Amino acid sequence: MLVLDTNHLTELGYRRRTGTRLADRLEKSGQPAVTTIISVEEQLRGWLARIAKLRDPHAQVAAYTELGERVNFLAAFTFLPWHSEAADLFQRLRRQGIRIGSMDLKIACIAIAHDAILLTRNTVDFGKVPGLRFENWLD
Repeated sequence: MLVLDTNHLTELGYRRRTGTRLADRLEKSGQPAVTTIISVEEQLRGWLARIAKLRDPHAQVAAYTELGERVNFLAAFTFLPWHSEAADLFQRLRRQGIRIGSMDLKIACIAIAHDAILLTRNTVDFGKVPGLRFENWLD
């Protein structure tokens, strides 16, 4: 199973050249591509923050349209949940001194708990997580 980190999910959703190449590679891999509920949270927080900054209701029209498109895109995915096994692993890794962003560590813990490969551009931070298998399919 391949777990799309937020950066891979973003590229895939916008279907620019990089996203198109990623879609082709995912299809050719023959493996299921999923994401995490954490990446969904990151995506939605970004869009909601963007809308909140727009005071002109007319300026919000395009932002809400794009949010709707993003929600529809995300709805096509299976979201791996944040569950007790991942939360336990998160706490163990923090006690071991693993210091990366909380959202990234949550994504890593979910991927490990599902014995999946995480697809990410953030190889520096994820490289600090013992037991995590990851690859960058964008660069």
